[in-house]
Amino acid sequence: MSATGREPPQRIPVSLLTGFLGSGKTTLLGRLVRHPGMADTAVVINEFGEIGLDHHLVEAVDGEAVLLASGCLCCTMRDDLAATLCELHDKRERGEIPAFRRVVIETTGLADPAPVIHSLLRHAGVRQAYVLDGVITTVDAVHGGTQLDRQPECVKQAAVADRLVLTKTDLADPRQTAALLRRLAHLNPQAEVIVAEQGQVDPARLFDVGVLPSRKGLEEQRDEQDGSEGSYLGDSVRHVCGPDCEKALGAAHHDADIRTYAFRFEQPLEWEQVSAWLGGLAYFHGDALLRMKGILNLRNETAPVAVHAVQHLFHEPVTLSDWPDDDRASRVVFITRGLDREVIAEAFAASAMA
Repeated sequence: MSATGREPPQRIPVSLLTGFLGSGKTTLLGRLVRHPGMADTAVVINEFGEIGLDHHLVEAVDGEAVLLASGCLCCTMRDDLAATLCELHDKRERGEIPAFRRVVIETTGLADPAPVIHSLLRHAGVRQAYVLDGVITTVDAVHGGTQLDRQPECVKQAAVADRLVLTKTDLADPRQTAALLRRLAHLNPQAEVIVAEQGQVDPARLFDVGVLPSRKGLEEQRDEQDGSEGSYLGDSVRHVCGPDCEKALGAAHHDADIRTYAFRFEQPLEWEQVSAWLGGLAYFHGDALLRMKGILNLRNETAPVAVHAVQHLFHEPVTLSDWPDDDRASRVVFITRGLDREVIAEAFAASAMA
């Protein structure tokens, strides 16, 4: 990996909308595409009929795409997601379709998000034109607990999310909803939870996630460790992790294996060490590394560098224009399955001696 490449201005942010069967994903998407805030957005879906767009269509743009009254461009997914995205971008550049500024990809209810994210990280043409913004996962307030118990895909969808959208709260018992919220907070403390009111959410709350780990999540994890800032890796780094998911009310055994670990480095880092650390983790533990995201303060770099990975695949590091806040510490968050934080910490220590 190289830490010198700057993000081309033409790269378009992509958000992945996922959620288990019946979780309200289709209802949410149907409401979103009618919202004026979705103007200049391209939505890649499996079938138009799934979200009932017929009476909202304005004009057919081509055989696979239609323009909605909100200005949102919808297209059907072809055989390959990467090919669909590349074709969309080519038509945009040629002026054959409106110049969208964001893409939302809807997955099927049983989909593992990782392969979809892989398409964004692995395909050269996609990487040149697009950048992953975030993962949005819908969770059913009525059946979410049972689905998390029985469906590993549901657990993974919730674990890798940047935004968790809780649906059907008007139909759920308040105690049931509270228990589910506690469970989600333990399963993915970094994700913001947004309650959909009658299937509606302001698009401004869902997009422009970026790579910065949630400050709220980091602070909550520290509080749960009684303010301890430890020095497991020495004075330059503090590491914290969320509580064991087994402590969450109603948590099943398979989401107890999913953990979130946040690492904070106060002093500037050497890119060679960071590259060896993350590359080694991907090589030896990629299957267990569900997701990694972070913002780095690197020695001899004046601007922050964003890093992002899913399992064995790493997004090309991107030098940002500026820091998003006054905090100049490096922050890296790992979402893992069956991987202890000591393994990650020891890999960092080993990279310092490489």
